[in-house]
Order: sequence, then C-alpha cells, then structure tokens
Amino acid sequence: MPPSLRLIGFTLIATSLNSCSLLRDLRGGSQAPKVEPPPVVHDQPRSAPLQPGENVIVKAVERVGPSVVRIDTEKDINNPMGQLFGLGPSTQRQQGQGSGFITRANGLIFTNEHVVRGADRVNVTLPDGRRFQGTVLGGDPLTDVAVVKVVAENLPVASLGNSDQLRPGEWAIAIGNPFGLNNTVTAGIISAVDRTDANIGEGQRVPYIQTDAAVNPGNSGGPLISAAGEVIGMNTAIRKAPGAGLSFAVPINLAKRIAQQIVSTGQASHPFIGVQLRSLTPQLAREINATSTRCTVPVVNGVLVVDVVPDTPAESAGIRQCDLIRAVNATPVENPSEVQLAVDRGRVGQPMQITIERDGLEQTLEVLPKELPRRQR
Repeated sequence: MPPSLRLIGFTLIATSLNSCSLLRDLRGGSQAPKVEPPPVVHDQPRSAPLQPGENVIVKAVERVGPSVVRIDTEKDINNPMGQLFGLGPSTQRQQGQGSGFITRANGLIFTNEHVVRGADRVNVTLPDGRRFQGTVLGGDPLTDVAVVKVVAENLPVASLGNSDQLRPGEWAIAIGNPFGLNNTVTAGIISAVDRTDANIGEGQRVPYIQTDAAVNPGNSGGPLISAAGEVIGMNTAIRKAPGAGLSFAVPINLAKRIAQQIVSTGQASHPFIGVQLRSLTPQLAREINATSTRCTVPVVNGVLVVDVVPDTPAESAGIRQCDLIRAVNATPVENPSEVQLAVDRGRVGQPMQITIERDGLEQTLEVLPKELPRRQR
C-alpha cells in the first residue's frame, strides 16, 4: 500500500507540490511601508531553560504540559436534503478537535489553521479543567498557523525556543490530545530539519521539522518541545506507511513570525515576485538545449526560470525566461522550494536582491516584492 499523507486535525487536506512552483501575480503598493516593531506574541520565561540530564523528558513535560490546551470546534453546515425534502434539519453541526499551546498569560494561543478553519464556535480547555470560549484572530493556510484568543489572565505559558538551531538526533517531545485523550505525551528524535519535499497539504512555504515522535488525529496544533523544555515546533501532519510513521511540525520561529503578522493585521503577509521555476539537472539541460529555440542553458544543477508572469516584480526587475536563480538576498538556493522560502522571509515593498546567472555571467537584480492576493492562497 503506498504511503498516505494526512493532516492531523479535524479537517483533512491533501494536495501535492510539484517541482514547478508558480509565484502568481499580486497587488500591492510599490512604496516601502514604514517598519514597525512586531507585536509581542509570547512572554519571556521566568526561569532558565532546562539542562539535559536525568529525567529530562519528565521535567520538560512538567514545564510545558500545563500550557497545552484542547481545542473543540463547531461548524454549522447546510443540509440540502433537509431543506428540499424535509429529511432532517436544514443545518447540521460538524465538530472537530485539535490542540494548541498558550504563549501569553493573557490568553494568546497558537494552533494550526486547519484546526479552526471555518469554525463558528471555538472552545478551549486547559489541563486543570478550566474552559474558555475562544476567538480566532486569524489563520494562514499557506503555513497552517492560526492564533486564538481567550479572555483570561495569569494563564500558564509555554516557553518558545529557537528552531533555527535544531539538529537531527535531538530529543523531540510531542504533547497533545490525540483521539480526545488529553495531554498525551510521546517522544522521539528530530529526524530532519528544513524538510521542503514532504508534500504536506498546503504547506508550500514551510521548512518542516521531521520527527519520529508518534502523533495522531487531535495532535494538530500541539507543541513539539525540546529537552530544554521549550517549544520548537507545532505538530501539523503525519505520513504513514506499513511498519513506520513520520510526523512533521512547523518550526516555532516561523509560527511566531506568522502569529506576529496575524496579531498586527489579522492576516499573514506573503511576498511575491512572479516567476515560474523548475529544478534544473544536467539531463534536463541537455534536453532543453536539444529541443528549445528560445535559449541555451548550462548543463548544471540549479533553479531555472521557465516563465516570468507579466506585470510582476520579476518582470519589472528584468528577470527573464531561462535565467538561473543562484541566490536570494545573498543566500544561495539550490531548488525552487528554497527560492520560495527565501522570498517569503522578505517583506512586501522592501527591496530584495536576486542573483541570477545569464549567458554564463552572474548579476544581481533588485526586486520589489508585492503582496500575494488573498484569492491565490
């Protein structure tokens, strides 16, 4: 049986990515916006990170566990059969469940976007039994990050770590509510970082953390924590095959950045430049050179521009079909996913340096990214 990939919340998302990523046209001003300091979306820990040692998993869970919440959602959906033929009520109630974790003592909670997508009612339950009605401040389907707010004070808070410093082999501890079993703890190791080729739902702009910690439906939105008792990721998806299982988490640094944007404006910001890309290999280069009359490409590995969308920042900057993209803001890139992630780390309206290779010569072009239209997300 082929491997199956599924999101681990109530809503199942299944789309696939191919090697050709189209960055579509968008609207937005050309003037650079005034840079404001990002909003505070998490409180600083009151104690130093735990030091790895004996019973480190127990101590890490004791520290983060009180801040892990269960999120129950309800959504009213139309029942056409009931409306037309009187077969039941005209609306039906659809229920879902996931996890989340408190990042501010005044009730700010991180979770997955697919956990709260389309929900009419959101209820948040703490491990100590307290229950609150939640409000979804916003969600971003491209990164699967959402922020929920409850009216409360002095809530337990999870300390956020630094996901940029993770290495394969480190401890990875998952806490969540799989199948409604509250505060279930599982542990494994980090199997890989910056996983961009996992074909996970709509997460085109996420360098996933891959682990072998067991997660299941209901774990979505719950924290992945380190041996130091800090949240390093948000559990999002699983990929199962006979005899094995893999799980994937959104890095906490990315989740924090998206949450800051949601708290500031109610939505996430995704820069766009307007190129269609494909991974170039020596074999593909030879095929292009043998069949195409438009251009000749070097017989190397790289990121090939196969098309430039009209009236986009890329076209305005002078990027052309058959260019090779070598770096974004001085960061080398080797495949289309790395280009997309590098572009997404930029800011709308802020100049971005794109290094290209054309006719054997490298040059750096300045691109002014625009905002990705909501209809294209």
